[in-house]
Amino acid sequence: LREKNDELEKRLIEVLGRELQKLMNINNDTTVLVVGLGNWNVTPDSLGPSVVEKIYVTRHLKAMYPDKIGPGFRNVCAIAPGVLGLTGIESGDIIFGIVQRLKPDIVIAIDALAARSMRRLNTTIQISDTGIYPGSGVGNKQQGITRESLGVPVIAIGVPTVVDAATLTSDVLDLLIHAVQKEAKITSNLSKMLSALDNFAQEDKEKLIKEVLTPEVGVLMVTPKEVDRLLEDISDLLASGLNAALHPRVAEEYLH
Repeated sequence: LREKNDELEKRLIEVLGRELQKLMNINNDTTVLVVGLGNWNVTPDSLGPSVVEKIYVTRHLKAMYPDKIGPGFRNVCAIAPGVLGLTGIESGDIIFGIVQRLKPDIVIAIDALAARSMRRLNTTIQISDTGIYPGSGVGNKQQGITRESLGVPVIAIGVPTVVDAATLTSDVLDLLIHAVQKEAKITSNLSKMLSALDNFAQEDKEKLIKEVLTPEVGVLMVTPKEVDRLLEDISDLLASGLNAALHPRVAEEYLH
């Protein structure tokens, strides 16, 4: 996903669309609410709003022109509720109000995640049917968007767009340790020190790194320098997969 690859993206759209169809199990009468979580003013956190911009919303059209909208399009509506710092309202409260008013059959929430490994940064699409807790990946856990809180099934889709500096440092140390271990002739103090670090459990290693980093830089989240392009590509991919899963007419193009 980090490199522009049209053929790979087409395959991913097809896989994503089919997996979402299995999870949603919807019919032509189903109403779906798509929620784009995150702050559209912060690029790494703007995945949700970016996807929502590209979703084919049809609920209003089917209500106003029921005879003109064919059976190939389902009832879909979408919202980007912003974040607490922009609106003064928790996303969960906004979505709960919309659900109470519109009575959708299912909610799909899209959000940017914090990676637990730098290898997963912008390369993993996570799908869950247990909902999501906005902000939990960066230590700002808020009200959950779940079946229990909304009263309807919730499917969460996330892509890691940032990684904690401590996690990044730990991963780099692991790479350095393995590189040094391959050079059997190296017997320096550095090699001995790295070998000692290799004996630490991953959790203990990250805890130690955080104890060193936090007093100096606080909680630091890192994102790739080309995050603008990555987010554009990933949001296109997610929106295409969602549109194919939601609308049979679109599925004819992507899901063969």
